[in-house]
Amino acid sequence: MMKEATISTIPTSADGLSRVDGRAKVTGAAKYSAEYKLDGMTYAVLVGSTITNGTIASIDIKAAEKAPGVLAVITYLNAPKVPGHQVAKNPGKPEVKSGPLKVFYDNKIMLNNHPVAMVIADTFERAQYAASLVKATYNKQVHDTKPPKDINKGVAPSDGKDFTRGTADAWQNAPIKLEQEYTLPNEFHNPMELHAIIAKWNSDDKLTIWDKTQGVKATRGDIAKAFNLKEENVQVNSQFVGGAFGSALQVWPHEIAAIIGAKVVMRPVKLVLSRPDMFTSVGYRPYTWQKIGIGATADGKLVGITHEAAGQTSSYEDFSEGPINVSKALYACPNVTTRYKIVSLDVGTPTWMRGPGEATGAFALESALDELSYKLKVDPIELRLINYAKTDPVSGKPFSSKFLDEAYEIGAKQIGWKDRKAEPAQATQNGWLVGYGMGGGMFGAYRDKATVKAIMKADGILTLQTAVSDIGPGTGTAMTLIAAERMGISPDKIKFEMGESSLPDAPMQGGSATTATVGGAVYDACNDLKQKFQKLMGNGGTDKLDYAKILKDNNLPSLDVTVQSSLGSDGQKYSMQSWSVHFTKVLVHPKTGVVKIDKVVCVADSGTIVSPKTARSQIVGGAIGGIGMALMEEGVIDQRYGRYVNNNLADYHVPVNADIPQIEALFVNKPDPHINQMGAKGMGEIALIGMAAAVANAVYNATGKRVRDLPITPDKLI
Repeated sequence: MMKEATISTIPTSADGLSRVDGRAKVTGAAKYSAEYKLDGMTYAVLVGSTITNGTIASIDIKAAEKAPGVLAVITYLNAPKVPGHQVAKNPGKPEVKSGPLKVFYDNKIMLNNHPVAMVIADTFERAQYAASLVKATYNKQVHDTKPPKDINKGVAPSDGKDFTRGTADAWQNAPIKLEQEYTLPNEFHNPMELHAIIAKWNSDDKLTIWDKTQGVKATRGDIAKAFNLKEENVQVNSQFVGGAFGSALQVWPHEIAAIIGAKVVMRPVKLVLSRPDMFTSVGYRPYTWQKIGIGATADGKLVGITHEAAGQTSSYEDFSEGPINVSKALYACPNVTTRYKIVSLDVGTPTWMRGPGEATGAFALESALDELSYKLKVDPIELRLINYAKTDPVSGKPFSSKFLDEAYEIGAKQIGWKDRKAEPAQATQNGWLVGYGMGGGMFGAYRDKATVKAIMKADGILTLQTAVSDIGPGTGTAMTLIAAERMGISPDKIKFEMGESSLPDAPMQGGSATTATVGGAVYDACNDLKQKFQKLMGNGGTDKLDYAKILKDNNLPSLDVTVQSSLGSDGQKYSMQSWSVHFTKVLVHPKTGVVKIDKVVCVADSGTIVSPKTARSQIVGGAIGGIGMALMEEGVIDQRYGRYVNNNLADYHVPVNADIPQIEALFVNKPDPHINQMGAKGMGEIALIGMAAAVANAVYNATGKRVRDLPITPDKLI
């Protein structure tokens, strides 16, 4: 079991518990997936294709095989078959997309940097050198990597169809109307920790891996299926994850490659992606074109919204993120039409990225609503309040809780909204143009099923065990606080063990559901354990218990419970959502077009705040991601070659300390009475959703120039 998670001291302060794993992380005691040292370790390096579409004509590995320290060079010609990849063709059925990229499966090239070989050597440096000796020739075919510019090229995804509430395209008949197009480029997750895996076969049918993953149980299941293994024979460890943002929500080709390699050399294989590999190997936020038609009455009441979008996917696998969904539900609008299609290109498959489709869609919707506010001469906050949805516009169900109107009020006061000029380009500060903008967000408040084992030992230490991963939000800290409150003990008496597939079931960390889901199970487990102790005391049972003494008096070394917890019938009765609003004040230099973020205020309506310190970190991190989306992030492909030209952190720009002001993260902090016992809802996604629009709207307020194609770079303002 996990040893690195042992807690020594837990600093606390007036604003809550500090991260329980913080000391381990900053001192290097926390081990990430690439940091384990195994006897006989070997090192793998992938060789990527230099073309974007076609087939391998020949591949010469002789020089690489003869290089010092090389143990194996694997290609599609000599790789062991992966059982789960062998799909029989049915002549009677039309050809369909093959699904996730099958590494070393055949000679087809589906994207630039498609893995064509893998070198395994006794050191990383030797593997890297030998990889440079692999030479491939190709039958090159014409590729298409140009992103969609409209909806006509695409096809409807299998999990989505056109939606209409009320009258289709009713915005066209409104007294006041507008129609605009918005684009959002590729964005890449780029967490600090590179994707990495160590794979070790313990026997022909037993496998242990140390992997960067957001869900050890799901990864175990997918790998067991791929290699035709019993799930209990696959052990997945991911105790610490250095950020992921959605990139580790699935098994990628490099993970399968490392497992294949370990089978070939029958020694542990470590494979760490390079930073350029991260741009082609583990997904990204897809380029998305959007068109919003929106109409209202002269007093600001929405008549209709039509939201069309086209996103990109790969030629071998469909991915859809539903950017149009936010327009169905954020406002009380009687007539809503949405259309969404995906366009197949010769690129890797996109994946979920923080805020997913809601962040993409909210940029367009919240920008369009801001444009409408100027046309109506109505304050943007007032326009949102006029169209405030008190029940779910899609399902008609009441919300389990919603205090977004209070969030508007809190944020407006803190940003100094009263200083905003109703007409753009009317305010200056030290020679810079000043502008204020805001954008709202919503995301489903999900609660899944989770199991927690709680063990109280005679030394008074409570250990909690569940298989959830923690990609950075401070899951262990929040669970420790919930348990400390329930059990009436100090946080430093609690250990939270996670990130191993042998532990009790927990879902992936994604979709802002972890605190609501695992926290609910921790709450129930602590309640049940406490009741067990009270029964041992008989009639003398009280709320304040000396657990160590009770165990000693009953001659017991420990007492434990295992509890599964999930959302009850309230999940059917209510629409459960988290809400946010972001306010920004920007400064724009009138001659150079440089944009400075001067102040940010974010307000979250996400139920009870369980862990104030880590909650604030979530909001600040999401806001920074939104600033990057608005002003900097953009994957650039050289269309001649289908290759990313800025696949590194020098040329792919993300916000750094100099770009970010002090961010105020505020919370309504009112419990949701229906989602779980703590009243806590998710906030990781809403921390970003709406932020890009808030920046874009502030830039317009400062300059009078509306930028609808992200990112907002100086050349678009001068």
